[in-house]
Amino acid sequence: MSSLQGGVQWTIDRMLSIGYGVVYDYIFEQFAPYQRLQAEILELVETAAKETSPDRRKYQVLQVDCGPGNLTFVLAEAGFTVLGLEPYGALVELAREKRRAKRLANLAFSQGDLATDTTLRKASFDHVVNVHSLYAHPDPRAVLAQAWRVLKPGGRAIFVNHTEIVRPLATFRQIRRREGFRSAARCLSLWLLPHWLFEATRRRVGPHYWSTATFRANLESAGFSVLEMRRTFLDDASLLVLAQKPSEP
Repeated sequence: MSSLQGGVQWTIDRMLSIGYGVVYDYIFEQFAPYQRLQAEILELVETAAKETSPDRRKYQVLQVDCGPGNLTFVLAEAGFTVLGLEPYGALVELAREKRRAKRLANLAFSQGDLATDTTLRKASFDHVVNVHSLYAHPDPRAVLAQAWRVLKPGGRAIFVNHTEIVRPLATFRQIRRREGFRSAARCLSLWLLPHWLFEATRRRVGPHYWSTATFRANLESAGFSVLEMRRTFLDDASLLVLAQKPSEP
């Protein structure tokens, strides 16, 4: 019976992963808050790279829980050497298909969970990027600890995490009052409802909605120095943290 249940769960997870990947592809290109968040992250990575290496191909970036690879492609197309790590095999396959179509030699995808991964070498990346997955991870503190491990001394990390549940109707009303019905309806269809559906169907873990103080404490406990913390994304529902692994003496 357990084998049958496992097979059914695998099938459901695969269907959800593929559906999520297809929907996310569309949302990522059409949803302005994602575009602004993408620009924020790219600017931070570019700034750090300028201080480290004039050759972007030598600047190694790891994106953790990369999904179908949308942001991963943005970083690779900017010239960095990027590895996208994703636990769901169906999403890895989807990302690899897109990579083959784009023919990006400086980009690779691997299946794995950073919290338990033992294949990534210690101190092998200049930058780690993680967006909107800590809150849904079984052990987000282990992700932070492993991110610290794989970073080179002086390397930087960007973590973006939801700080509270995003309620579709309440957020719709807020945007309608501020920007009008058309903007609110677009937000509802492009992100609020798909995100609500994902939250309703995903495996129940967490959520880990860390406050500013808790986020800072967890990062410092993992060994990071916090360089910057800022609100971002949809109505400031997320917290972006720029952190650094101290340089060796």
